[in-house]
Amino acid sequence: MRMQKTVVRVVNLGLIPYASALRVQQQHIKKHLDTSSKSSNTLLLCEHQPVYTVGIRQALYSAEEEERLRSLGAEFFRTNRGGLITFHGPGQLVCYPILNLNFFKRSVRWYVCQLERTVISLCGKFGIEAATSPDTGVWVNDNKICAIGIHCGRYITSHGLALNCNADMRWFENIVPCGIVGKGVTSLSQELRREVSVPEAVSPLLKAFSEHFHCDLLLEDSEINTI
Repeated sequence: MRMQKTVVRVVNLGLIPYASALRVQQQHIKKHLDTSSKSSNTLLLCEHQPVYTVGIRQALYSAEEEERLRSLGAEFFRTNRGGLITFHGPGQLVCYPILNLNFFKRSVRWYVCQLERTVISLCGKFGIEAATSPDTGVWVNDNKICAIGIHCGRYITSHGLALNCNADMRWFENIVPCGIVGKGVTSLSQELRREVSVPEAVSPLLKAFSEHFHCDLLLEDSEINTI
C-alpha cells in the first residue's frame, strides 16, 4: 500500500521586512499549537531587506557591535534560532518551514540533515557540487552557500535556511558569518558566473524539498495582507 504523503502549503511572501516575517511565523506556529492538524504544515518563502540576525548565543554581540551594523544601513535582530550571526538581504532565498515533526520524524537532527540534503540537491540541479561539513549549513569547498539556523519547540519548527542566489555579498564582509573564522561565503551566481535570481531558484528548491521530506506541496497565494 502506498503511504499517503503529508501536504505542505507553500506561501511566497515576497520581499518582506524581517520583523514581519517573524510575525507570520508565529501565526503559523500558533495554528499548529491550536489544531495539531496536518494542514498547518507550511513552507514560507521570502526575501528580506538588509538585516543581520544572531541566534541564541546573543551575549557574543555587544550593543556597540549592534550599533555598528545598524549604522551600515541594515536592521539587527536577536532571535531564538540556533547559530551565530548571519546576513539576509535581497537576492537571498529565505525558506521558513513551519512543520510539525510528528508528521515527519520526531528528530531535530534528522530535520536539519534533510534541510542540508535539500539544498545539496538544489545545487546539484544547477551543476554545483555542494556538501556538508562539521559546521551546519551547505558548502562549496570552504565557502558557505546556504546558512541554516532553526528553532524547534514541541516539535514545531521555525526559522530555517537562507540560500545565496544573487545577493550583494559585500554585506558579509562586515561580520564573521556564522562565527566561523577562516571560511567564506558564496552564491549560486558566483559559482555559475552568471546571474541566478531568487525566482529561478524557487522551483528547484521546492522539488528538492518535496523529495527529501516525502511530501506533496500545495502552492498558495501570498499572505502579505495578513501582516
